[in-house]
Amino acid sequence: MSIRRPPFPRLFLNDVSCMRNAQQVLHHVNVSLHDGGALVLTGANGSGKTTFLRMLAGFSRPSAGEILWNGHNIQESGIFHQYKLQLNWLSLKDAITERFTVLENVQWFELLEGKQGKAMPALELMGLGRLAKDKPRMLSMGQRKRLQLARLLAIDRPIWLLDEPSVALDDEGVKLLEYIIAEHRKQGGIVIVATHLPIEIEDPMVLRLPPRFPRRITFVDMLDRVDIN
Repeated sequence: MSIRRPPFPRLFLNDVSCMRNAQQVLHHVNVSLHDGGALVLTGANGSGKTTFLRMLAGFSRPSAGEILWNGHNIQESGIFHQYKLQLNWLSLKDAITERFTVLENVQWFELLEGKQGKAMPALELMGLGRLAKDKPRMLSMGQRKRLQLARLLAIDRPIWLLDEPSVALDDEGVKLLEYIIAEHRKQGGIVIVATHLPIEIEDPMVLRLPPRFPRRITFVDMLDRVDIN
């Protein structure tokens, strides 16, 4: 009788350490993510959440350890070309082109992907269908974030790297974000979220990054430490 081996993780951080500005951000991190998995990065501003995402995207190298995709180091030249085609990146910089309409901002990325037909449904899902022919300058900050999320849906890649995806979203927008994350995972997608705001994600792995600098004690902290009778 043969013993079935567990499937190899889709993404595996093997004893990974990371430096930023000559300071240690991550120290010997081990994370396994299978299809449908989710990882939430939390921590104070400046703790290295974006640095972590950039490392996962292959923009920077770990100072130690390795990041494996399907068992292969993503830093290998032939592997990285395949790996980057799996990634969908959402950052605080919205990369929205002002001369395009709202719809064209999504269709342009579809064209680059060799895909079509998902742009308008994605905008409608994110509540932007009636604004499809408008220019982005007419959008609020929350609507610009929804446009980014619509682009994420239209491009349709399996690994999502989301840097503070709920910033500027209202309550309805956050619910939509939670919905599309859940649906992406149901289809086998992987979601890695860096956030300091609460987002409802079912059964995620959570990695809290420690602050890189000691926080200065405030007057409120001192009051908390005083035993007042």
